[in-house]
Amino acid sequence: MIVDLLKETVWSLAGNKVRSGLTILGIVIGIASVITMVAIGQGAKNSVESSIESIGSNLIMINPGAQRVGGINQGGGSSQTLTVEDATAIKDEIMNVKAVAPSVTKRSQLTAKGKNTNTQIIGTNADYLIARNVTIDTGSFFSEQQMKSSAKVAVLGPATRDDLFGENANPIGQTIRTNNMDFQVIGVTASKGGSGFSNQDDIVYVPLTSAQHYLSGSIYVNNISVAAEDQTLMASVQDQIFELLLKRHKINDPTQADFSLMNQNDIIATATSITGTFTILLSSIAGISLLVGGIGIMNMMLTTVTERTREIGLRKAVGVRKIYINLQFLAEAVLLTFLGGAMGVLLGWGASMLVSKFVSGLTTSVSMSAVLLAFGVSAGVGIIFGFYPARRAANLSPIEALRYE
Repeated sequence: MIVDLLKETVWSLAGNKVRSGLTILGIVIGIASVITMVAIGQGAKNSVESSIESIGSNLIMINPGAQRVGGINQGGGSSQTLTVEDATAIKDEIMNVKAVAPSVTKRSQLTAKGKNTNTQIIGTNADYLIARNVTIDTGSFFSEQQMKSSAKVAVLGPATRDDLFGENANPIGQTIRTNNMDFQVIGVTASKGGSGFSNQDDIVYVPLTSAQHYLSGSIYVNNISVAAEDQTLMASVQDQIFELLLKRHKINDPTQADFSLMNQNDIIATATSITGTFTILLSSIAGISLLVGGIGIMNMMLTTVTERTREIGLRKAVGVRKIYINLQFLAEAVLLTFLGGAMGVLLGWGASMLVSKFVSGLTTSVSMSAVLLAFGVSAGVGIIFGFYPARRAANLSPIEALRYE
């Protein structure tokens, strides 16, 4: 029976190749769209997580301003409540802390050898290398002595080096100028990647004391980066820091804290939630085309039932059971969706690769779960949208069917 059923199904679909092909095309477009959208969403999620993980190791970030409410820093970015003394107290008094790096940040225009660029200058200490996973490619980072003497030395990110001195040039010993002051280049960091304002390669590092004396003119710092000894200790370290800073800032009510803390896990969780919602949205939009494809299958099968009414009546008249007629038309619908699903998976996979190759900065990730989901959905579409036409065919009265013109 199974062999006969397959033969009949293939014969029926091959009888009208154009109509079958157009119906399959609807499923192909739907499945390919879903796989491509899921791949883009998954790729965006992986890219964001990778970028967040690259900014530091077991990182806890302390920012000035009131505690975050609903993800918004109520104190604003211009608050000045954190000092170098706060960072020193954290390093001396908090257990399980590997590195503490207070930072002063400022965007500024830099010039060198007739070239100029606008970039971010970060004044910090040597612990920044540990806290933020920064490695030196050539030269060296500033020493403790250079920190104490407020030396006018700088370490460039590779993008800044390329802008000022040419691609892969050796700027060690050269001079850059900002705010009418010259800084000597003593090192270049290894590339970390990024783009736009989040480009971690488009940065200049100077000693914290130099930044405070020559650039910001303030005793306050913009943020403090703390690296915990282990990822499992991050929550404990964060709680200790919170209590210490409340005590140092003489704040009795925790809700009135003039600083905010966020650890790396919190950032990753928030970013994952956002990209997950983004993926669901894209998949839902793509799923509409799959729904349209399913409706196309139902329309084709209903037309087929109408065209083959006399054939159905003849089959029932010679004793073919209702369940076999039901299976025949259901098999035709399922085969259509399986063919469309297989071609849709291949098309979606190819489209994902093309998007990743030709769209700059966008990576895609096709997971096996997405492929299996696509096949499952295609089978479900065939069964759901093929059930009604198959049931209608099986319930036809043989006498009325034989009379049908």
